[in-house]
Amino acid sequence: MSSMSNLLAAREQMAFTLGFHIVLSCLGVALPATILIANYIGLKKDDGAAMELARRWSKAMAVTFAVGAVTGTVLSFEFGLLWPQFEHRFGSVFGIAFAIEGIFFFLEAIFLAVYIYGWKRLRPWAHFWSGVPMVITGIGGAFSVVAANAWMNQPQGFTLDAAGRVTDVAPLKVLFNPATGYEVPHMILAAYMVVGFLVASIYAVGMLKGRRDRLHRLGLVIPLTLACTATPIQLFVGDTAAREVADHQPAKFAAMECIQKTGPDQTEYLGGICTKDGVKAAIGIPGLDSFLVGFSKNTKVTGLNSIPDDEEPPVHTFLHLAFDAMVGIGTALLALGAWFAFAWWKRRDIPQTPWFLRAVSVSGAAAILALWCGWIVTEVGRQPWIVQGYMRTSEAVTEAEGIWFSFALVLLLYAGLGTGAVLVLRAMSRRWREGGAEDVQSPYAPQTEEVA
Repeated sequence: MSSMSNLLAAREQMAFTLGFHIVLSCLGVALPATILIANYIGLKKDDGAAMELARRWSKAMAVTFAVGAVTGTVLSFEFGLLWPQFEHRFGSVFGIAFAIEGIFFFLEAIFLAVYIYGWKRLRPWAHFWSGVPMVITGIGGAFSVVAANAWMNQPQGFTLDAAGRVTDVAPLKVLFNPATGYEVPHMILAAYMVVGFLVASIYAVGMLKGRRDRLHRLGLVIPLTLACTATPIQLFVGDTAAREVADHQPAKFAAMECIQKTGPDQTEYLGGICTKDGVKAAIGIPGLDSFLVGFSKNTKVTGLNSIPDDEEPPVHTFLHLAFDAMVGIGTALLALGAWFAFAWWKRRDIPQTPWFLRAVSVSGAAAILALWCGWIVTEVGRQPWIVQGYMRTSEAVTEAEGIWFSFALVLLLYAGLGTGAVLVLRAMSRRWREGGAEDVQSPYAPQTEEVA
């Protein structure tokens, strides 16, 4: 009973901390590019509003980056504290990915500091180029972490001796495992969608309140364009990823699609409740699931009846609804992007109806929800394995007592961090609104009086 309680507590703590940190990680990955686009527009067009946006966003990123550093550190400790057997047995395999991620993290922190300090201290284009490494290191860090997760889904690059010990680790095969090719772009595109829609939603709310100045319009258009560009690419990558999962992780695919019996002509179910007797209260499209997997209704798809009971993922309905929510939100965001693109093509402006701003204002929260649903599918769908086919999650969990207590402490810590970050960002936003643009006409002018 104690081991089962520990397993539940460890899973819940890991899920909560990952769900909190992953949003901050997205900001670290995609916000630098958003900042530099505004900076570039400001330099090329002598646009004070764009330059002011770049400066404000860089200051906001400093706050979220600091909070993300704390939550990321907690996650790192959790691997050893909650899953010691996993670390002991496979640490020499996936540890290389986290070592590389640490290097990218520190480099991004350094260049973020240089970029923020460089306002009014560096020459304009030198300052712009000092921010480019933030984009590169953000993507590099995402690659490293997601490659480690991809390895957990499709492990390779090592051998086990007769005693079950890991030998002959091949780092490149670990990093570039079969799942890396679709998991990494899927996550990076998700980061750009989350950041783009989230930042745009903030300015959409401001515009709904009557703030229709150029700064707000540009603050909506720049990140929204970035997000809407990433969305159709993301749907293509996601479709490819689903076929790969069907081929290499059939238990996960069967659970998230509620496929009970192996065979061709599988029905695609939208919504519903998964039961042993089929999917209830769902919209079924005959043959579509087989067609999506192999471009033919005759494609044979593995069902749960072919999976041993002790290797089936849990909570099939939860997985199925999470997958549907992710795809449904992605499709809705694609429609929002098409609406925006059509209006821009016709008038070189955003749609004039308030309904467009209302849709954008909720798109940020919707993108975050889709992100969480995607990770639910990835992580819960792999259960009962922590390393697919090699180690069960129940074998990896700690036997130490007090995991529920540590979970409670983490909840308090993260509540404080989240509240503090929101209060700081709101105070910065209020100060910007009350003070107006800070010297937007000459953002790189010397600050002799202020420095003195």
